[in-house]
Amino acid sequence: MLERLQKIIARAGIASRRHAEELIRSGQVRVNGVVVTELGVKADPEHDRIEAAGKVAQISKARVYVLLHKPPQIVSTLADPEGRRTLRNLLVGVSERVFPVGRLDYAASGVVFLTNDGELASRMLKASPHLQQTYWVKVKGRLSETQLKSLASVLRGKIVPLRAPHSAGKYPPNPWYEVEFSGVRRDLLRRNLLAMGHPVQKMKRTKLASLEIETVAEGQYRRLDPREVAKLVRAIEYALGKKRPSPHKPENHRVRRGRPK
Repeated sequence: MLERLQKIIARAGIASRRHAEELIRSGQVRVNGVVVTELGVKADPEHDRIEAAGKVAQISKARVYVLLHKPPQIVSTLADPEGRRTLRNLLVGVSERVFPVGRLDYAASGVVFLTNDGELASRMLKASPHLQQTYWVKVKGRLSETQLKSLASVLRGKIVPLRAPHSAGKYPPNPWYEVEFSGVRRDLLRRNLLAMGHPVQKMKRTKLASLEIETVAEGQYRRLDPREVAKLVRAIEYALGKKRPSPHKPENHRVRRGRPK
């Protein structure tokens, strides 16, 4: 059956549909040896040889969903031209071809989701502006109440002090904060903290949609079970159905206990 090339590439687990479109435009896709650069071209995955970024598209019915706890100083891709360590170095034992959905900063740690389900990946990327994310952020110096309220307003989210049970004192000089917001605004968070004189020292994504990092040790991964996949799908569909969030009144900045590292 004829399908659009970007859909075939996504179903083969080579790239998300959005990335597949970029591969087509850049001349990195071949059908039966012929380079294709138009997005509307269709092919039959059962009879045509389709190559994308040097990989042959082989459709597998088995879907894989992986939750990985990325350490700092790891590139959140499967290859890096600079020779730095990537997610591929952590996926020992995963024989299926999976790819990360979205990215996490090189210096940051935390939740990364990988899959070979191109359809789900495409919908998740489309929903990303409204998917809830939670970060633990360690900054230089302490934020004032005014600064906390300003950040919450800018991010259209909330930020609260976070103190580990065994931290040195109730008011450490360089504390952690828990930040919740929707959309990809990590750079906005970093820029505002820097402008306030409180540059980020460490950042960890503890939650992405329904995916939480507590169940996976740093540098490790695990496969999601069907119930977790269904929960993630519901979160994605809910986000797709939401309108653009409007600014809301920040909540009280009470101290929340956690276990930052």
